[in-house]
Amino acid sequence: MHIVGATYADAWLASELRAKETGALVVHAYNQSEVVAGQGTLGYELSQQLPELDTLLVSVGGGGLISGIASWFQNSVRVIGVETEGTASMYRALQAGAPVDVEISGLAADALGARRVGDLPFSIAQRYVERVVLVNDEAIAQAQRSLWNELRLVAEPAAVAGIAALQAGVYQPAPNEHVGILICGGNAQLESLLSK
Repeated sequence: MHIVGATYADAWLASELRAKETGALVVHAYNQSEVVAGQGTLGYELSQQLPELDTLLVSVGGGGLISGIASWFQNSVRVIGVETEGTASMYRALQAGAPVDVEISGLAADALGARRVGDLPFSIAQRYVERVVLVNDEAIAQAQRSLWNELRLVAEPAAVAGIAALQAGVYQPAPNEHVGILICGGNAQLESLLSK
């Protein structure tokens, strides 16, 4: 195993060079049709388990997960992206009308910190993601604590963005709206939650 660079972009460039040297298969974390299609199977599972679902809140990093899920639902369920103020790559891309480079920082930067969303996820998000909302790091930390205190679940900062959006009032459901929150990622230490 080789650890290269400080960001996903650095690691991606290194993996491309290694693939050229060895002929290895290159799999992009979020900007590849097979990856997006694989993520879309989660949308299928949710549609089977929760047929009454109106809205789904999904954390956004490079865009692979949300674009796969949104591709499955194709506007039959409202898909809302959630990013932190320090990881707003999809939010800024949708504002600009194209993927743009953004500065990355904050609690969720290790998982949501794609400096630039992929072209494929962006094009899908333009069609099938209703909007992207932003939460701050304080809301993320509070959502982590709530998940632990109320359900005894440990989740990484990126995983709780949807909970943070609801708790902070960034997304406000309509009366009787059936809202789902995708909690994806347990890369957190219990000690970090207890010390907050």
